[in-house]
Amino acid sequence: MPQLKPLDGIRVVDFTSMMAGPFATRLLADCGAELIKVEALTGDYMRYRSPVRDGRSSYYGQMNVGKKSIAIDLKTPKGREIARKLIAKSDVVVENYRPGVMQELGLDYASLKDEFPNLIYCSISGFGQTSSRARDPAYAPIIHAASGLDMTHMRWNAHLDRPPITGVFTADAVAAIYAFGAIQTALLHRERHGGGQHVDVNLLDSSLNLLVYEFQDAQFPTVTERPLYTPLKAKDGFVMVAPVNQKNFENLADAVGHPEWKSDKRFSHNSQREKHWSQLMAGVEEWTQQRSAIECEEILMRAHVPSSRFKSVPDLLADPELRTNGAFAEVADASGKYLVPNPPFRFSNADVHAREWVSDVSENRAQILRDIVGLNDAEIQELERSRVVGS
Repeated sequence: MPQLKPLDGIRVVDFTSMMAGPFATRLLADCGAELIKVEALTGDYMRYRSPVRDGRSSYYGQMNVGKKSIAIDLKTPKGREIARKLIAKSDVVVENYRPGVMQELGLDYASLKDEFPNLIYCSISGFGQTSSRARDPAYAPIIHAASGLDMTHMRWNAHLDRPPITGVFTADAVAAIYAFGAIQTALLHRERHGGGQHVDVNLLDSSLNLLVYEFQDAQFPTVTERPLYTPLKAKDGFVMVAPVNQKNFENLADAVGHPEWKSDKRFSHNSQREKHWSQLMAGVEEWTQQRSAIECEEILMRAHVPSSRFKSVPDLLADPELRTNGAFAEVADASGKYLVPNPPFRFSNADVHAREWVSDVSENRAQILRDIVGLNDAEIQELERSRVVGS
């Protein structure tokens, strides 16, 4: 008997672009929801971001796999009418336009809630819907600067003379995950208590929620700085070693050939180790520098010391265990096959994984307009001819 998809039967109209919104809705698709991605006639901007193969972006594909696509000119009355008809047949709307844009189109929650009282409507923005910066551009690097995230990284990296370079868009990813969970919580609320609602997720608050220790330390400053887990040099790379408790430390001391550390007043108890942490790590690094990273990892893990060598993404793609364990899924667009990460959760009795296809711009327009909106072929052709929908 085939496994059920947890969100089978849930239809989502996806008015998102760039990263945070598409990432959130892709997770819904992974769980079996039907995703209708509404794009501009030119397509989501991310469709043209590298890596590009034969005109198609796998970067875009990773965040939009499993979605049907229709391109609609929402600036036209007919385009907005089609959007409303899609919403009428759906459970969830997700949008990440700049606050105020959906209101101008008449497609904001306030304009829809009376007509569609069971609708779950999620807005994802940089600074929230009503803040003084609500309409400011809010890409992840901006949020990293505004949220305290980058200054926190600088605080813990005393050698830096400026905040770190942004390469990984943490704010987008974490906001997407919060939106994914909040949408499902709203669906559960509707099931248990009835009625839809507006879910407001923003990147600033999402990033702030990552700073657990720092948030409390700002209110109640500590006298002793917390231990910092510093990469240690090995012969051919780097190793992370994290002796977080007394047993870890004692095992570490034995593993690196310094059992005397266990009775050394600088290290023997946690309160003293915190004061002399840099000295302890320097001693461990003397040991790691004499060995390869994989040798360090193997010795320390056998000794039950939390540790790992530093790996690159190509290393992980080549890892046979990750492939066997289902960390990756093979998907395809019209330019060929490639791998994307599966969602980081598994269900014992449900089908959750990345779906297998990435649609081209407006590839599914005919099926969407015919089967969901209820138009005939002549009406669809007229919408294509007049450029209300992409062809």
